[in-house]
Amino acid sequence: MKYKIPDQTRIGHVHLKVSDLNQSIHFYCEILGFEITTKYGEQAAFISAGGYHHHIGLNTWQSKNAPHASKHGVGLYHTAILYPTRKDLGQILKRLNDFKYQLTGAADHGVSEALYLDDPDGNGVELYWDRPKGEWPLNNEGEIDMFTKPLNLSNLIELAD
Repeated sequence: MKYKIPDQTRIGHVHLKVSDLNQSIHFYCEILGFEITTKYGEQAAFISAGGYHHHIGLNTWQSKNAPHASKHGVGLYHTAILYPTRKDLGQILKRLNDFKYQLTGAADHGVSEALYLDDPDGNGVELYWDRPKGEWPLNNEGEIDMFTKPLNLSNLIELAD
């Protein structure tokens, strides 16, 4: 019999090697709004949303002052951060605009709407919200029929006000 992971399983956290801890803390905490839960000197920090022990770990243990990883090599494609509502996604878009932080893309995937950007070390970051499951597009066989269409950023940012 094929093993099936339990339905309640969730991704607990991601741990990133970074070149400059303070620069990464600025991005993840000052811009995106995560909070530091624990810091180990100038080598590592654990950050979270809502008081969880940590959603993201940042460390320079083997990567202090290292160059970005190659975009064409193996490794992490992106870390995806799920926002609770479309309005929350609009608010972070406004915040990124206020900081003049460059997006690398934006898309409507049918099941979700997403903003894409890179952190200071070139690690991909997806900021997104999921539409309610009843609104997900399905094909004729009843399977999820995801797509990639342009995201209306103007409409999204209007929700932030």
